[in-house]
Amino acid sequence: MSAPLISLIGAPASGKTTVARWLAESLPARLVLEDYAGNPFLADSYAGRTEWRLAGQTWFLLSRVRQLAIAAWPEDGLVVSDYAFAQDGLYAQLWLEGDELETYRRLAHRVEELVRPPSVLIHLSAPVDLLSERIARRGRDYERNFTEKFLQKLCRCCEGAVATTECGVLRVDVARHDLTRDDSKSWLLEQLAGMLAGG
Repeated sequence: MSAPLISLIGAPASGKTTVARWLAESLPARLVLEDYAGNPFLADSYAGRTEWRLAGQTWFLLSRVRQLAIAAWPEDGLVVSDYAFAQDGLYAQLWLEGDELETYRRLAHRVEELVRPPSVLIHLSAPVDLLSERIARRGRDYERNFTEKFLQKLCRCCEGAVATTECGVLRVDVARHDLTRDDSKSWLLEQLAGMLAGG
């Protein structure tokens, strides 16, 4: 029996890392964070340099395989990740095309069986105007090129990925449930406990 994995999926600025951090502390659980800072191709890729996009996506893909590898998965406890493995493919679908997209898909297909699938997927959704406001407020250089059109496409891709997942899904509209509030946190923990007990 391996430790259950709780993964979060959603657009940038939907609150994935913030929620993952307090979940890991509250449950408690081991925390796995996406390594944005370690990706040497990220800034150039997001700045529009298309020649670096396949390298950037491949780096993220292999980083996630390393972090979520079944071979090194703990046998007990809980694990929370601030990303879903499937989300990398959504970015690839939006950033890549032609032979590069096909190359990425072939690689992803080969390695996905090495990764621990989530027991519960928490989908954080939010209106695009709220996402844009949060992105502007946190001021990350590599996110400055995220247009509302891109965010709309990514939100639709997330919906599609969530609709086809095989695990339990906990949907949270962060415009309705402010997850910085104690009552919303308690609600989420109660929902999550029920799903873990049932799975």
